[in-house]
Amino acid sequence: MESLGSLDVFVRACDCRSFTAAGQQLGISASAVSKAIARLEERLGVRLFHRSTRTISPTPEGALFLERCRRILSEVESAEAELLQTQRAPQGKLRISVPSVGALFMPTLADFQRRYPDVALDIDCSDRLVDVIEEGFDAVIRTGEPGDSRLMARVLGAYRRIIVGAPDYFQRTGVPQRPEDLVDHACLLYRYPSTGKTDVWPLSRDGRPLAMDLSGSMVTNSLDPQICFAEQGLGIACIPDIAVRRLLDEGQLVTVLDDYNQDRTTFRILWPSSRYLSPKLRVFVDFIVQNLFPL
Repeated sequence: MESLGSLDVFVRACDCRSFTAAGQQLGISASAVSKAIARLEERLGVRLFHRSTRTISPTPEGALFLERCRRILSEVESAEAELLQTQRAPQGKLRISVPSVGALFMPTLADFQRRYPDVALDIDCSDRLVDVIEEGFDAVIRTGEPGDSRLMARVLGAYRRIIVGAPDYFQRTGVPQRPEDLVDHACLLYRYPSTGKTDVWPLSRDGRPLAMDLSGSMVTNSLDPQICFAEQGLGIACIPDIAVRRLLDEGQLVTVLDDYNQDRTTFRILWPSSRYLSPKLRVFVDFIVQNLFPL
């Protein structure tokens, strides 16, 4: 910044053809202008001005340097104006990462896009543990406790994995009364795309987890097939409640084994710690906190 200040002094002196007049424009003394030019000449190793008792004029080297300085200062001015504009209105690309169940968030993200059309969302759907800063993400949505001190976090809400099936399925097969009854049922299982491991259903008795060896009639790495097969009466699935609220409200799915299921998972939004948030990130964080899990 000190170098830019020297360039500004040089350009003013060229325009005014006087150290005194340049100093008056800049609010400094003629002596300060003269010393700034002398330091600049010493650093560059060239003489920038012809000096006389009444006026100054650029040397050939000074005239060449002047054109470059004008461009540099113009670029700085443009950059400052651009930054000021970004502080006024949210805009630009926003790179975010959401879990593989991110399809559940898409209606909220679509609402955000409608509200802020100048913000371009770059969405990564993955269960892997991303490095927010090293991979250049603006924000991520994840479960569990945050473990990176470089990140800020806000709680978005919580969901439960619930065990559901269609009423007509239970009319045919009976309702499981105990976790052990699941061995006689068609279970629609979920496989995590990032690890290939099958989801363990959150069943417990007296506070102790139950390790159930479930027989899967179907395995998928996406929620949509689970929901579809369960709704069609083809088996029982363990699904986040936020994914099937409408189907539960309409009676197309019902829950079972609730007394053995105390599951609860918290979602958080995390972003790199900074004293200043860009407008696009600030409005995104606020919007997601207010709208992802509406009361």
